[in-house]
Amino acid sequence: MELFWHRRDLRLADNVGLAAAANQGEVAAVFVFDDDVLAHASDVRVRRLLDGLASLRDDYRDRGSDLLVAHGDPEAVLPELAEALDADRVVWNRDYSGLARERDAAVRQALNEVDVAREAHHDAVLHTPDSIRTNAGDPYSVYTYYWRKWTDRETDAPAPTPGAGELVDAEALAAAVGSEDGVLTDGGAASDRVAVGDLPAPGDLGFAEPDADMDPAGTEAARERLDDFLSDAVFAYDTDRDYPAREATSRMSAFLKYGEIGVRETYEATKQAMAAAEKRDAGSPDAGDGDDEGPVAAVEEYQQQLAWREFYTQVLFHNPEVVTDNYKTYEEGIQWRDDPEEIAAWKRGETGYPIVDAGMRQLREEAFMHNRVRMIVASFLTKDLLVDWRRGYDHFREKLADHETANDNGGWQWAASTGTDAQPYFRIFNPMTQGERYDPDAEYITEYVPELRGLDADLIHEWHELSPTQRANAAPEYPAPIVDHSERREQALAMYKRARGEDPDA
Repeated sequence: MELFWHRRDLRLADNVGLAAAANQGEVAAVFVFDDDVLAHASDVRVRRLLDGLASLRDDYRDRGSDLLVAHGDPEAVLPELAEALDADRVVWNRDYSGLARERDAAVRQALNEVDVAREAHHDAVLHTPDSIRTNAGDPYSVYTYYWRKWTDRETDAPAPTPGAGELVDAEALAAAVGSEDGVLTDGGAASDRVAVGDLPAPGDLGFAEPDADMDPAGTEAARERLDDFLSDAVFAYDTDRDYPAREATSRMSAFLKYGEIGVRETYEATKQAMAAAEKRDAGSPDAGDGDDEGPVAAVEEYQQQLAWREFYTQVLFHNPEVVTDNYKTYEEGIQWRDDPEEIAAWKRGETGYPIVDAGMRQLREEAFMHNRVRMIVASFLTKDLLVDWRRGYDHFREKLADHETANDNGGWQWAASTGTDAQPYFRIFNPMTQGERYDPDAEYITEYVPELRGLDADLIHEWHELSPTQRANAAPEYPAPIVDHSERREQALAMYKRARGEDPDA
């Protein structure tokens, strides 16, 4: 018998470690609620995790098996469970964060001490974080060069899905772990309980049910979403993705974060979309005119989002300190402001800048935010409110269902001009210009900011220029801008110049 340990791979299909385990013997699968990991979790992510686990459990049950569920320290739970199951080995897929690598090292040591074999497999990304390097052998810090090598690399085919005959049946699982309530045979010294298919409620783990209305979880939902996107919207992705009202993005981030769909399956689907795009381009009267836009360019732009995900994974892998430290060093240090009232207004979506407020309210209502708007609200916090990017990162970590350490850290440090391949410090988004450019009819804004519904879009985009009387007459419940963008832009430039050891007045 093989014991497979699920972590951020809540699926049966295209699961490299699970397929490898099934190739060696019957598989019993377990998920362990680890308190060290839960300490970094949030209400929305625990809810999303539980939804994904429920879907995974149903997939096992459809094959006559079930999912073992434990709550405890994996370093203690897994050796004990392996012994109870008489497992030949424990198998899992690698995770590349610093916390995960420390945990896995401790688990390997614990299994060694009880003489249980273990295997770890590469699964979470197409290319391992240390496999794409510069010609000098260093990790990449510039995305463009990383992408060129990434796109030229061969990729593995999706891993096979275990069949019912390769999984331990549910009755045998129950018998192996002990009595009817799922307690291990020896009393469960390492874990309060190892249950067969019994998932806790958020409250059992110390979390509350979130108010956000989140998307469905699981492999079936992931495939439906990907199929819908790649059958249509992807062919205009490069031109439409920045417009939040067009619903032109894939919204696959949470599925990939929890591993409810495999990255090889996802990439293979984009290759099929690329073949369809090439046919479209071949039939276009504009084909070959030198214009980079078109279906092929659009699909490639989406493939680059997968590459960005892996670029930031390798940045975190080689620089685990970036979770709390600036990647880019400023010799004098950045002197961030810390105005609690301004930060609270940003979190509530009451800054008086409509596109910013729409994004922050979408975050609260859906545990999700459109990618272009993520950049806008991050720029506003760091360069209009002059607040440390870590404050924004922590808020996103709490509120986003798709929060992924590498991606979110990379995105926040990009916006703050402290990260690898970040935007220059002097590039400062104008939130009103961004709103007018990417939400010209204010459709996205008015969806999430009801106080502005019924107003002409031009009036919404001119909100910062209106007099107090005009604002009171137009939308009395919506606030005036809490800061003057032009003034704060100058303050931001001076702040960064000082941090660089330059004369702020130069």
